[in-house]
Amino acid sequence: MLFSKVLKAGVQTGLRFSSGAARAATVVKSSNAGFSFDLTEQQKEFQELARKFAREEIVPVAADYDKSGEYPFPLIRRAWELGLMNSHIPEDCGGLGLSSFDSCLITEELAYGCTGVQTAIEANSLGQMPVIIAGTDEQKKKYLGRMTEEPLMCAYCVTEPGAGSDVAGIKTRAEKKGDEYIVNGQKMWITNGGKANWYFLLTRTNPDPKCPASKAFTGFIVDVDTPGIQIGRKEMNMGQRCSDTRGITFEDVRIPKENVLIGEGAGFKIAMGAFDKTRPPVAAGAVGLAQRALDEATKYSLERKTFGRFLAEHQAVSFMLAEMAMKVELARLAYQRAAWEVDEGRKNTYYASIAKAYAGDIANQVACDAVQIFGGNGFNSEYPVEKLMRDAKIYQIYEGTAQIQRLIISREHLGRYKQ
Repeated sequence: MLFSKVLKAGVQTGLRFSSGAARAATVVKSSNAGFSFDLTEQQKEFQELARKFAREEIVPVAADYDKSGEYPFPLIRRAWELGLMNSHIPEDCGGLGLSSFDSCLITEELAYGCTGVQTAIEANSLGQMPVIIAGTDEQKKKYLGRMTEEPLMCAYCVTEPGAGSDVAGIKTRAEKKGDEYIVNGQKMWITNGGKANWYFLLTRTNPDPKCPASKAFTGFIVDVDTPGIQIGRKEMNMGQRCSDTRGITFEDVRIPKENVLIGEGAGFKIAMGAFDKTRPPVAAGAVGLAQRALDEATKYSLERKTFGRFLAEHQAVSFMLAEMAMKVELARLAYQRAAWEVDEGRKNTYYASIAKAYAGDIANQVACDAVQIFGGNGFNSEYPVEKLMRDAKIYQIYEGTAQIQRLIISREHLGRYKQ
């Protein structure tokens, strides 16, 4: 098939997948009527391409990037060349316009190689999503289109030093003056903050503290080179160290009204709506990490002997591996259901939060168990599971903590009974 040839050519030569032939080949969407666990040939091709890239190009250098904290731009450029980035960008903006399900398959494979690299790539999807779901045609072509022309990054600029999970606590202020808005405030923990070409920025436009969140905030697209934007130092985090996380300060930053998304007061709904689309890929990333931890632990258990037997031959260890495998398989089904709901055009808040919460939790549990199976070697940085355990923790924190997900799930669950 044509798409198979394009994919194989991409693997061999690094051709950019924004060519007309590749775009034409992706017209067939993955969502099918009925119920099936089979992947389409197109999905298998994407999965195999991402798997090959992750295992042959990311895995060999992941530990080095973790130790240096250097931004993995060579890998990002390569992913862009292969069409493994910006998968959500619509075809009319030069992108592949892949389904959420397809994007999640790619994300899981990239995360298997290194979740620091995968987070840097996936942060683009989070930054783009507000523009995809709420931007005008002009805004989409200007800001999404440029990302298909060269390997640019963007960022979701929402969190503040005093407002993480409590998004309604945002204090960054935008005041309208004539045909532009003047922004002042500080953001924190912004992934790709120092590497982005533009930000999605959420600010308060209604100063009344009693104004409901649904009307108090406005979303903007902001070019990073706008005067008044000050980018802070790169934060050195527990894990995913090669991703770029920084604080951003806005001092009298002037944003033209043309860069407002939808209109004043629509920002909160846009920002939260983006999460329904991006939480399934985050869950997929957690599954990729968990699968890597399971694979490493299994291989080690079949090589290392204690008391004259391979570790895997001890029931205590084989049962641990069984529990790990169960968790990985169930978390994979959870993110696939959440992504499928998106592709079916249904509200997926409930399933997205279940997938994100469960996958984040099991990534931590499986990585921790992998370290236990490795024993003393697992505690040593020369072995891969130590990094996996550090990298896993953030999945219970970013894009809504594990506790916030449970709040959302309980609200959605109880809402069904109150109707």
